[in-house]
Amino acid sequence: MQSSNKKLDARVPQSEIGRVYDEIASVYNMWGRLTETKARSRALELAEIQDGQHILEVAVGTGLAFYEIVRRNPHGRNLGIDLSKGMLEKAKQRLQILGSANYSLQVGTAFHLQEEDESMDTLVNNYMFDLIPFEAMGRILAEFKRVLKKGGKLILVNMTEGERWGSRVYDRIYNWSPKLMGGCRGVMLRDTLHQHGFKVETREYHQQLLFPSEVIRAYKSV
Repeated sequence: MQSSNKKLDARVPQSEIGRVYDEIASVYNMWGRLTETKARSRALELAEIQDGQHILEVAVGTGLAFYEIVRRNPHGRNLGIDLSKGMLEKAKQRLQILGSANYSLQVGTAFHLQEEDESMDTLVNNYMFDLIPFEAMGRILAEFKRVLKKGGKLILVNMTEGERWGSRVYDRIYNWSPKLMGGCRGVMLRDTLHQHGFKVETREYHQQLLFPSEVIRAYKSV
């Protein structure tokens, strides 16, 4: 696992994350379209959603990915959770156009998922681990592994360490004001996933408006 003395660690307490994202919920869609669209779209491709699946999105935000999940899985079970009530309200507004599609949105935490053991075919998580302290990541991955079926699919998108020109500007912003970055800093999860019982099949680097993202498809080791 990455060491906090070499990498940027989380500096916004978890107890404050919900409030931070309540405050930025009204502008998050714009930020997401400018910096995260390519990575989210690629993650949805890698998810290979089939209608009738049980899918959980943790940290659903304003529903930018969840809308597409529900649209592609209208006869399955779609559950989205988030810490921020403000973000969930935006997600609910977005999903209204889908009418009676089978989905549920609720307040929840990645540290204590309410789903039964081995109940999910796919778990999607966008831009959350970049908010999590390194020492706490294992507890969340244990929960992800618990609720996924054997061989279940984990789709992750994170802000990652910049690899191309200009991408390190976000590190400087984070060092100056973590909350201005919504608490996000660059992480790389491949090794951490291996250490906690996941087989990483794909890890891709994407950059949009200088913002660096990693997109990962992994499977629960049987």
